[in-house]
Amino acid sequence: MTEYLDGRISVLTGDITGIRADAIVNAANASLMGGGGVDGAIHRAGGPSILAACRRVRDERYPDGLPTGQAVATTAGDLPATYVIHTVGPVWRGGANDEERLLADCYHQTLIVAREHGCKTVAFPAISTGIYGFPKDRAARIASETVKHFMETEDTIETVLFVFFSDEDRLIFEENQRF
Repeated sequence: MTEYLDGRISVLTGDITGIRADAIVNAANASLMGGGGVDGAIHRAGGPSILAACRRVRDERYPDGLPTGQAVATTAGDLPATYVIHTVGPVWRGGANDEERLLADCYHQTLIVAREHGCKTVAFPAISTGIYGFPKDRAARIASETVKHFMETEDTIETVLFVFFSDEDRLIFEENQRF
């Protein structure tokens, strides 16, 4: 584990579904109904209460799906976290479709939702770098800059963890971070 900003930000390799935090972040799809990658792993490990909560969010707030760049909290079900904060990252289409701003919005909006729910510890996976194809080096710069700015201007969230599934992805992040 590597630490930055006096230990307020940590970067590690692991399984985000096993992280003890006030909130873990789900790189969700707009439907909020589960999927592959991190999304599927969180739904499987958290159990049916997460899906039920996502259905309520769809019924009550986002009938057309969660918009890209927005975030919403649900129960964490059987996970060792209190909340899952779902955010929909942008699909990479070459960079001319506001993808960078939308990815920054994912991190920023997630931190706002975490603050609103009284979270002190938030664990992020890499957002949009899997099947959505966002270049990992660019995503690292955007994620680290956005979180650093929030952490420097807000003191409500004490710790942010970036949890990567592989050492390779963690190393790409560490080589491109802007802490």
